[in-house]
Amino acid sequence: MSKFIIQVNSPAYGSSSSYNAYRFAETALKNGHVVDKVFFYQDGVLNTNHLNSPASDEFDLGKAWLSLSDRYNVPLINCVSAALRRGVLSQTDANENQLSHWNMEPPFIMGGLGELVIGIESADRLISF
Repeated sequence: MSKFIIQVNSPAYGSSSSYNAYRFAETALKNGHVVDKVFFYQDGVLNTNHLNSPASDEFDLGKAWLSLSDRYNVPLINCVSAALRRGVLSQTDANENQLSHWNMEPPFIMGGLGELVIGIESADRLISF
């Protein structure tokens, strides 16, 4: 079986790329492969905004990522630089910037490109969407 790192570069809505990344990850895991981590980069960090509120008849991609992480214990990592530039903050980031609100919560975590690079070294494939 293969070990993948999934890189998500597109926002949750307005493009099918993030949904395709989710479906790839889910299918790979169901087929016995390993997804070492999902790394949200560029506009992909917008997937992790807990204030996303799709209509009740739409697929909720944010909840889908949370469920995937819970079911398969897959780390969901945001590029901290990309996230902060796009207004996606963890509680720690909000506190450090003296802000009273944040919009990213666990299991999403902030990380750096170093985590992506280290993961690539141990993975069989980097799949980018």
